[in-house]
Amino acid sequence: MPNVRDVMTKDPITLPATAFAWDAARLMKEQDIGDVIIERDGRVCGIVTDRDLVVRGIAEGRDPSATKVGDLASPDLVTLSPEDDVTKAVEIMRSKALRRVPVTSDGAAVGVVSIGDLAVDRDPDSALADISAAPPNA
Repeated sequence: MPNVRDVMTKDPITLPATAFAWDAARLMKEQDIGDVIIERDGRVCGIVTDRDLVVRGIAEGRDPSATKVGDLASPDLVTLSPEDDVTKAVEIMRSKALRRVPVTSDGAAVGVVSIGDLAVDRDPDSALADISAAPPNA
C-alpha cells in the first residue's frame, strides 16, 4: 500500500499567518493552485483554500488587503505525515469532508494531499483522476 509521500504534491506554497488574503489569492493565481498552507513560526497552523477566500472573506465583506490569512484559515486543522498510509488519508478526508490536507514533518509543511491526488492513485480511470491529471486551464 502506498504512503502519502507517494501521492502528495511536494513543496507546497506557504504563507505566514500574518500575510493578507490578497497575498494568498495572488499566489493561487500565479501558481495555479487552490490552497495555501499557513504557518506560524515555521509550523503549519492552517490551510486557506480558494473557497475560504470567497466564503469567509469576500462574502462576509472583508477587505482582502486588510484581512489576514490566519483569520480565514480552516479552524480545525488536520494534517498527515508522509509516512501515513494512503488508506488513512482517504478515511480522514471522507470522515471530515476534506478536499485537501497538509502533509507535515516535525510541524513543517512538506506537501499537500488532495482528493485529486488520491483519485489518480486509487482509481486512475475515473473522471476525477482524468481531470486532476490534466494540465491546468489558462
